[in-house]
Amino acid sequence: MNETIPAALAAAVRRDPTMPLLTWYDDASGDRTELSGATIDNWVAKTANLLVDGAGLSPGDPVAVLLPPHWQTAAILLGAWAGGLTAHVGGRPQPVDVLFASPAGVAAAAEWNAGDRYATGLLPLAMPLRELPPGYADYTIEVRGYGDRFAPYQPVGADDPALAGVSHRDLTGTAAARAQELGITPGARVLIDAGKHPDPVDWLLAPLVAGASIVLCANLDPQAVEKRVASENVTLTLA
Repeated sequence: MNETIPAALAAAVRRDPTMPLLTWYDDASGDRTELSGATIDNWVAKTANLLVDGAGLSPGDPVAVLLPPHWQTAAILLGAWAGGLTAHVGGRPQPVDVLFASPAGVAAAAEWNAGDRYATGLLPLAMPLRELPPGYADYTIEVRGYGDRFAPYQPVGADDPALAGVSHRDLTGTAAARAQELGITPGARVLIDAGKHPDPVDWLLAPLVAGASIVLCANLDPQAVEKRVASENVTLTLA
């Protein structure tokens, strides 16, 4: 088993960079976004470059990702981990170097002491926000200016912190155990109800570590599940 999250992502991309790795649906907006392994890898690299080269962060520095399940949330989390940074996805507000939030989460994010703040509307086609919250830069605009290849100054180690003090080894181990509990197997195509599985261990890391691909659905319409299972070649439904 890969003992770091960047290694797990690299293995997923190597298997077939052209195949869908994460497909996003929002049944409230009608949005569907399909990302291949190569496309995810590019977004992750751009995000890591934004954080390391743009914000000047170093391994272990804290980043708050106060966003719901979404393909952009996946890119931000994986980008932070690629850069050797420690992600915080909730818990008690504390000082962090960089913070990501949606406009709906800005009020709660105000309790966090952050150096740089990025907002994303989580909009179709990664469109920018029409109006930015005061004190925020637009993630979808800023990230596009960075390179789509990332090389860390030092490799991310299994004992390095990944999530609020939890090491990569422990987090990937937890994700592997959770994949087994949920029945996620290598090569599976997993439909996940984001509302019922908001923990990134469930909707992102367990499938990634297990070698599965993800169909992540927000505001899931129960009437759409059967058709989506067929159209997306889903082999496991977590809804």
